[in-house]
Amino acid sequence: MIGSSSQTRFEQQNGRWVLVREPQMTLDDKATKPSNIALHIGERPIFAAGNSDGDLEMLQYTTSGAGRRMGLIVHHDDSVREYAYDRASKVGTLDKALDTAARSGWTVVSMKTDWRTVFPVALTQSSSR
Repeated sequence: MIGSSSQTRFEQQNGRWVLVREPQMTLDDKATKPSNIALHIGERPIFAAGNSDGDLEMLQYTTSGAGRRMGLIVHHDDSVREYAYDRASKVGTLDKALDTAARSGWTVVSMKTDWRTVFPVALTQSSSR
């Protein structure tokens, strides 16, 4: 998992060389995600998962590489289990990435219809309490 990154500078303090954290950060969203991936692992991943349009570029970058690749979107469409967000949501919008998923062959997992398949034991146990 790769997230936002703080920037640092290398300087000498009291005769020692240290890294000093800068106030600015690279926020891990949209087109910055592929850059952060390259910064942290230095190569194109073979798998990426996301849940909003902020993950679109990361999924495009990952799945456009040579060889077998997988893109996965978790569609938060079940407000009973968790806050649902979709095409018209003000937070966590999933619109462009959902449309691109169909054209790009990415797997879309619906929390509403597929989650029981992902976690069958946990849901069975919690519903019997």
